[in-house]
Amino acid sequence: MQKFADLHTHTTFSDGGNSPCALVRLAKSKGISALGITDHDSVNGINQAIECGKEYGIDIIPGVELSTDVNDKEIHLLGYFIDHEDKDLQSYLQFFREERAFRAKRIVKKLNDMNVEIEFEEILQEAKNSAIGRPHIANVLISKGVVDSYQSAFQKYLGDYAPAFERKIHVSLQSAIKLINDAKGLAFLAHPGKMPEDLLQTVLASKIDGIEVVHPSHNDSRTKFYRGIVNQYCLLASGGSDFHGGIKNDEDNFGKYVIPLDSVYEIKSMLSNQNK
Repeated sequence: MQKFADLHTHTTFSDGGNSPCALVRLAKSKGISALGITDHDSVNGINQAIECGKEYGIDIIPGVELSTDVNDKEIHLLGYFIDHEDKDLQSYLQFFREERAFRAKRIVKKLNDMNVEIEFEEILQEAKNSAIGRPHIANVLISKGVVDSYQSAFQKYLGDYAPAFERKIHVSLQSAIKLINDAKGLAFLAHPGKMPEDLLQTVLASKIDGIEVVHPSHNDSRTKFYRGIVNQYCLLASGGSDFHGGIKNDEDNFGKYVIPLDSVYEIKSMLSNQNK
């Protein structure tokens, strides 16, 4: 019987709704054999996932999701099979998390200027020990009755180009790839979606290792297109649900957007060859 993997998931250590162990248990119930933990700017949930993975017989792929900037456009990279205890990597991620907090303060200031009564301390309480993101602010807005849904929070206040939007600090594409590679991992372009052709070509001209082919935002034609790109440029293919849980209401995606376990072996084999 064919086995499957989901290489794109988030836990409560970034903006996910499930603890690492809860996510592993859910993966077991969905028949997933290998699970990539790819929190935004954080690797702090990986050890917990690995321990729970041993209990439930699920292989955990240590990962991370980073934001980069190409021609003033934000794109995301996924790092797979990283050494999540690498000191330089952890130092960089700590810097990114601190910048996330500064960004949240700027968003709160904009909301206050719009007569939305919200305090930064409320965001901290919502985020707990995770990397602060806009979903945490959305949760607070919902709990205070400012908006009635996650979607409404982003449409009215937090989404790109919305009144309270603030850009994140980004590293360059090459710096992000190097950060992942120096941590002994491979760098993949995340959810390229409807990325313009010129931007995709810029990414392909970099030393990217692969592309996330399977993703909820990709319809069949997009998935086929990215498979063609992978073959044309001799890249690796990954995929996953980008599962968050909680208020994102994306439970139906988990277990649906998967890739064959053999694809994970291909990624690991390439990594082994590079590290020889």
